[in-house]
Amino acid sequence: MGFEAVWAFKLRSFFVILGVAFGIASLTLIVTAVDGANRKAVEIVEMFGPDSALVFGGNFKQRAVGMRTLTLSREDAQRIRDSLPGAYQVVPMRAKFGQTVKVGNKNYQNVRIIGTTEKYASAWNWPLAEGRDITAEDDATGAKIALLGDKPSRELFGNESPVGKVIYISDIPFQVVGKLSYRGFASGGGGDIDNRIIVPLATLVQRYNMDRKYFRALRVKFYEPDYMEAHTENLRSLLRNLHHLAPEDDDDFSILTADEVLQFLSMFKGGLTIFLGVTAGIAMLVGGFVLANLFSISVSERAEEIGLKKAMGARNSAILGQFLVEACALTMLGGVLGLFLGLGLGQFLSRLDILTIQFSWKAFFMALAGSQAVGLIFGLKPAKQAAGLDPIQALRGEG
Repeated sequence: MGFEAVWAFKLRSFFVILGVAFGIASLTLIVTAVDGANRKAVEIVEMFGPDSALVFGGNFKQRAVGMRTLTLSREDAQRIRDSLPGAYQVVPMRAKFGQTVKVGNKNYQNVRIIGTTEKYASAWNWPLAEGRDITAEDDATGAKIALLGDKPSRELFGNESPVGKVIYISDIPFQVVGKLSYRGFASGGGGDIDNRIIVPLATLVQRYNMDRKYFRALRVKFYEPDYMEAHTENLRSLLRNLHHLAPEDDDDFSILTADEVLQFLSMFKGGLTIFLGVTAGIAMLVGGFVLANLFSISVSERAEEIGLKKAMGARNSAILGQFLVEACALTMLGGVLGLFLGLGLGQFLSRLDILTIQFSWKAFFMALAGSQAVGLIFGLKPAKQAAGLDPIQALRGEG
């Protein structure tokens, strides 16, 4: 009888299903978004490297007007190689943004050019799709060779191999010796991390007339990543000593490790969870109130039906059960619809690079459990109201 009533009162069923679906869609979105954020956080930390530190010139936390950002020198890099315990790879870097690359009649604009020394790919745990990495000899001789990121490679050469081809960066010819594999996420500055070209550091500073003594960032890799906190403190102490900073002076550099990246991502995920959680909670409450109000109205409209059933011997528990079955059936349908709505919205936002989602069976079971909770909690009062009707008054339509 409960399932027949769901079909009989189509308009009421439609509004209840729709109200619950919006709430479940929000719940599904939060579960898949948080799971996706967890997965992406693990990927980013693995790509960054749990055994690595990235040092930038300038202090991000104490950024004052006019503060120098080119505070890391070649001497710093050499002293870290020679003196820092546990460090086995030190790679200095500089960048030139917004450059134009040409191949034949093809132009590709707004590319980031990274100047670095040997073994850039291994320093960043970034496998090569093909070709070779930059060598110490390339940097020592200022060779005009380049390592392409996935995006400029696809824009300039499509599916063809770029290795061995010549590209022009600001009208300077460079021979492509390798291609980085696709990574597919935004960098710290908000740009596409695959949108880069790597050249020898000496070549970059020479061709763009940049300061040869200083560089912008320094990548340091350590043995024994379990001791990264101690490695980081040793690195900080060494740099402060090299820069002749007094105890009361702030650092004139910034050190970023995988732990700090993970901490930032956890803060972001927490904010995302709170925002979507509040949204989902409000949507679920709205769906519940819609169900409760429509069912309360339905009890009044169906008073004669209820009175007739009671007159024929139906117990209060049977009436209560029928209305709860109706409520749970409607919210179940709303839950399934909401699950698909949430997944569809998640896919749409994922394609726009707004959210990263990951479907799991947890989302499915939470959607169904949430919908049934709405049905039981908000359907209980109208069900009790129906069960408590006096049969004689109900038959008279006075319910």
